[in-house]
Amino acid sequence: MTAAQPQETRQTACNRDCPDACGLIATIENGRVVRLQGDPDHPVTRGFLCHRTSRFLERQYDPDRLTVPLMRRDGELRPTSWDKALRRIAGTMLRIRAESGGEAILHYRCGGSMGIMKHVSDYFFAAFGPATVKSGDVCSGAGEAAQLQDFGHLDSHDLFDILNSRTIVLWGKNPYVSQVHLLPILKRAKSQGTRIVLIDPVRHRTADLADLYLQPRPGGDISLALGVAKWLFEHDAFDSNAPDYCDHFDAFRRLADSRSLEAWSEAAGVSLVDLQGLARAYADGPSSILVGWGMQRRKQGAATVRVIDGLAAISGNLGVAGGGVSFYFSRRGAFDFSFAEDAPATRTIPEPLLGPGILAAQDPPVRMVWVTAANPVAMLPESKTVAEALASRELTVVVDSFLTDSARCADIVLPTTTMLEEDDLMGAYGHHWLIESRPVVAPPQGVLTDYEIVQALARRVDLADRFSDGVETWKRRLLARVESRGASLDDLRRGSVRSPLSQPILFADRNFSTPTGRVQLIDDLTPDPPTPARLRPLLLTSLSSESSQGSQWVAGALDGPLPATLHPAAAADFADGEIATLESEIGELDVRLRFDDRQRKDIVLIPKGGWLQTGHCGNALIPAQLTDDGGCAVYYDTPVRLVKQR
Repeated sequence: MTAAQPQETRQTACNRDCPDACGLIATIENGRVVRLQGDPDHPVTRGFLCHRTSRFLERQYDPDRLTVPLMRRDGELRPTSWDKALRRIAGTMLRIRAESGGEAILHYRCGGSMGIMKHVSDYFFAAFGPATVKSGDVCSGAGEAAQLQDFGHLDSHDLFDILNSRTIVLWGKNPYVSQVHLLPILKRAKSQGTRIVLIDPVRHRTADLADLYLQPRPGGDISLALGVAKWLFEHDAFDSNAPDYCDHFDAFRRLADSRSLEAWSEAAGVSLVDLQGLARAYADGPSSILVGWGMQRRKQGAATVRVIDGLAAISGNLGVAGGGVSFYFSRRGAFDFSFAEDAPATRTIPEPLLGPGILAAQDPPVRMVWVTAANPVAMLPESKTVAEALASRELTVVVDSFLTDSARCADIVLPTTTMLEEDDLMGAYGHHWLIESRPVVAPPQGVLTDYEIVQALARRVDLADRFSDGVETWKRRLLARVESRGASLDDLRRGSVRSPLSQPILFADRNFSTPTGRVQLIDDLTPDPPTPARLRPLLLTSLSSESSQGSQWVAGALDGPLPATLHPAAAADFADGEIATLESEIGELDVRLRFDDRQRKDIVLIPKGGWLQTGHCGNALIPAQLTDDGGCAVYYDTPVRLVKQR
């Protein structure tokens, strides 16, 4: 009988799609992780984890995890060897490139892993083709485009700078679900006397933390921001120097003055008292705005963020401690990607239009698709169209640890590592700290990392020389921009390091990286929010959940029909707990109704990331559309109705 080995702890990082990029402490016993904890020495993680990551070991040791490659034969996915799978893939890639060019191959990667080494896998497809890739970003594209247009730079104030704010505005942000490590900082700020304002059409737990809560109509944020701007102008509470560093200042003021405060409050769906209360709180600065990721997923998503940017600019809250308008932290900004500059993509398909785009592509058509770090069938609009597109190619390869909706559409499925087995680097889009991800346990026999898969494939398509370096060499290459500034690989191995390239306070010199060096205020837009049609009077709102990371669900969290939460008055002919059909213009879904009289009467809430194969996929109801800028998906403007079950 073999004696049990003593427990030991090892450090790594969470690489899933979350702003916090937590430091992890894994406790190992007999080669198995028996406990996961937050790293107490990480300045943001501070020793605790979200519900999802706390339960990650259920996913790590799930008996359904894939450990051998699968290849479709006679219509079914059956186990095969790595050699057979890679020989078929390499042969098909070489043949398609010879016949149709590299653009006939689509490489699709999303945020299933946020590891920086994934960019090396991207480089493989760029070097081979270059292959077709996605454009835009379904998560943050509209907001990114907005801030780049307004400021010429995409980053945020230091996370802890809100401790210098007199007012913090959480605009469409629910940290209890989407950024739990922000909560201790918010609570500390509140204990110091800082005022917290929440603006969100959805009533959630964060409202209990706020001193003021506004519940505008879906898409009413533009009207609300312009109403606040009008109040600031009327009360001489704007920065008199703003015309010196803002282009289109007069046009922005005319836009704000184009309606009365009463008209703006009505358009926003809030009371005049609440609009004025928000304006007074914001004027009592310095005031910071933390912009959530939801409201830019509407048709006017970029315009919405641009108006909020404009509010921060004209109020004098740019370039000051405790101010700013923070949307996205530059998680890639510290890393050096110059190795890939010699192979830019020549054809793109907008990510929200992936399914229709694959089917419509010509000259050449998309003949092969490679999917990694993603489950596009579950996570993109028009899920059934995405599934059809993947299933109808000459060859579709999906790299994943589980038989997801997308993997079920594949011809070949390649098993890959989890975050506890990854060797990588991480930035964060919720703070500025960099961290190394290290494997704390070995993967199951027969499971490879994305980079090992690329290396094996490169040897078969005459690219071995470009991908022969080990992961440590790549890590040092990726850190070349910051290695001499206290963020080398050796520095990261001693603990997380704040990116030396990110400023604590943005635009302190009031210089902006725009063509004129000034803020580009939005000066032309249609402010009115979408109005649901009489036939379909509710707007679908698919929200992040405490039980899922994208489409990675805690086991058992979605048993039975998909829960749909709405105000009782929005379902007058239905009963709480009743099973109904939720119907959009393109699809329908069985749901179990949950009444909540704190919600608005014009929305219905469902969790995002449900799988198509289990009947939980809300994206099957959402048509493929693009936001006004940035190539983001229009997730929250879909009108739906409830239909009685027969």
